[in-house]
Amino acid sequence: MIDPLTASLTIAGSGLKAQSSRMQVISENLANANSTGNAPGADPYRRKTLTFTGEFDRMVGAKLVDVKSVGVDRAPFRVEHDPSHPAADERGYVKLPNVNMLIEMADMRETSRSYEANLQVVKQARSMISMTIDLLRNS
Repeated sequence: MIDPLTASLTIAGSGLKAQSSRMQVISENLANANSTGNAPGADPYRRKTLTFTGEFDRMVGAKLVDVKSVGVDRAPFRVEHDPSHPAADERGYVKLPNVNMLIEMADMRETSRSYEANLQVVKQARSMISMTIDLLRNS
């Protein structure tokens, strides 16, 4: 088992990595929020989702978070009547992605806050390690 300060850095690091992956998926969803199919009646972009897992790390003595899988949201597509659109079906309806901008923005805010919280843990642990080294030098 490693010392508590190093353990806190490892735990926060796994959180930073997980939130970074989450932000990447959210960014992809936002970038493709209006991406329709290429052919008439074709399916548009389908919103991606992320599943996390917690695995116990014996070396650290705590659970670390990691990305378990990247999946897709099976919610139905939005449909809009636009007969002039290249992806419109024979009735003039276009399937639009199942990306809800409001949900993505809320997820982005939550992800950003979680990332910042983990970053603060790293900063505090580094500060404590630095103070410990200074104490050892002065004694």
